[in-house]
Amino acid sequence: MTPVGIEKIGVYPCSLALSLPALCEARHRRADDICAPMMLEERSLNPLWEDPVTMAVNAANAILTDDDRRRIELLVVATESGVDFEKPISTWVQRYAGLSANCRNFEVKHACYGGTAGTQMAASWLASSAPEGAKALVVTTDQSRAHFGKPWEFVLGAGAAAVVLSREPALLEIELGRCGYWTNEIADLTRPTATVETGNSETSLVSYLDALDGAYEHFVQRVPEARQFDDYFHRHVYHMPFGGMAWRAHKTMLRTARDVSPRDAWTNFERKGLAALRYARRMGATYSSSTFIGLLSLIDGTPDAAAGERVSIFSYGSGCCAEFYCGRIGADAHRAARGAGVAWRLDARRAVTVDEYQAIEQQRLAWAECGDYDVPRDALGDWYDRGYRGRGLLVFDGMTDFYRQYAWS
Repeated sequence: MTPVGIEKIGVYPCSLALSLPALCEARHRRADDICAPMMLEERSLNPLWEDPVTMAVNAANAILTDDDRRRIELLVVATESGVDFEKPISTWVQRYAGLSANCRNFEVKHACYGGTAGTQMAASWLASSAPEGAKALVVTTDQSRAHFGKPWEFVLGAGAAAVVLSREPALLEIELGRCGYWTNEIADLTRPTATVETGNSETSLVSYLDALDGAYEHFVQRVPEARQFDDYFHRHVYHMPFGGMAWRAHKTMLRTARDVSPRDAWTNFERKGLAALRYARRMGATYSSSTFIGLLSLIDGTPDAAAGERVSIFSYGSGCCAEFYCGRIGADAHRAARGAGVAWRLDARRAVTVDEYQAIEQQRLAWAECGDYDVPRDALGDWYDRGYRGRGLLVFDGMTDFYRQYAWS
């Protein structure tokens, strides 16, 4: 069978960063009690002139070539931060990323699982009925809503990932059919209105671990040799609502096969999965982008990861659905990971104070149901001029009669 999988991934990590220790101080919490167990240092934040559409487009344009644009015939945008209840983000991405008009496109919603659903659909299309030379683009884009003073405020974030899939999987060859999935209707987290994001975080964490167990059990029914978890997989990527959750998940998986001490479990995680948290530590929750950013981080942060090594990937979405699948590191994976330039993009963000962060989110809330407004460019001093002007990034201009306005910086 012709190999199918991920050719490259682009990431847009937003242009603002909020220090977690600073947020802890403002909320009268000890940073050591939050940052260490959550494995977080910063969280990404959008200025008022960015939204899920601009993040999606800017992530895609960071990696697409003119040849990619001609060959992409399937576009899937996964988000739980949709900006319209009817019009899909995918049509804006098709337009502003310069894709062909002959491009099947749609938006999919399934909490943090949506990107994996889109990726599996795209991979199956490439393996079955896609025309010769065709490619697929899956874009994941999300931002947190305001949660001032809530316990989970510390783990929120924003970001987008653009995943190009083809029959030339330089980054990761997906092992088609080697997957397990598990679903259970549950009201753990939800976004019932245009401004509310709520639920029970403890219920969600328990559901995550139940889903991990269920999806893995389904996987080993199909791939019995994977029961030897530590031997079968060389590397691991887990969905990360926060970095510390990946560590909890890995401990759980190791203990399904044998007794293991906390010290040995940590040593194993350091060697096989910790590098996947490097970017997540600085971005916070990236929702459906989490596993793709984690995969880039794992490869870029593990110089000895070799082509052909098998990587397990676990994706979880509230509500809920989960999938455990795997792939093999591609022959050009390290070059593809370096080419994404995530580290320097993170370094290039502007640090914001807690007061600036609160002002941004309060203004965004105030506009949530407004149909006419202009977005000011001076809300963060000269940041627009320094970080955007002349760089050709898509920016959000505001609303005119409820239609969103976009422009190039």
